[in-house]
Amino acid sequence: MKRDIEKMDLLQGTLDLLILRTLKRGWSHGYEIAQHIRQMSEEVLQIETGSLYPALHRLEAKGWITAEWDLSEKGKRARYYRLTPAGRKHLDSERSKWQTFVRAIGLILDPADQEGE
Repeated sequence: MKRDIEKMDLLQGTLDLLILRTLKRGWSHGYEIAQHIRQMSEEVLQIETGSLYPALHRLEAKGWITAEWDLSEKGKRARYYRLTPAGRKHLDSERSKWQTFVRAIGLILDPADQEGE
């Protein structure tokens, strides 16, 4: 299904959560992470390299992910990332907060009584 949305701005911190969730699947290099997010969001979320790599470096500096160099499927050198135990714990905490946030927004956007709409 083609979306009318050209580009969506991510809320502050949302990209980190999406990266951590993607890495829960296992080792991935940057391009794979961006592709997974794009595909899972049905093409709505397009992560640019100018946003992705600073986020990966930030997450690595916080100890939530680790990285090492290896060869990609195409035989090119690539940096592969994976979730650390601290990253998994942070993901669980942030996921819970995000679910609460989404529920709260939903209550405002679609109130049960429809406020006379």
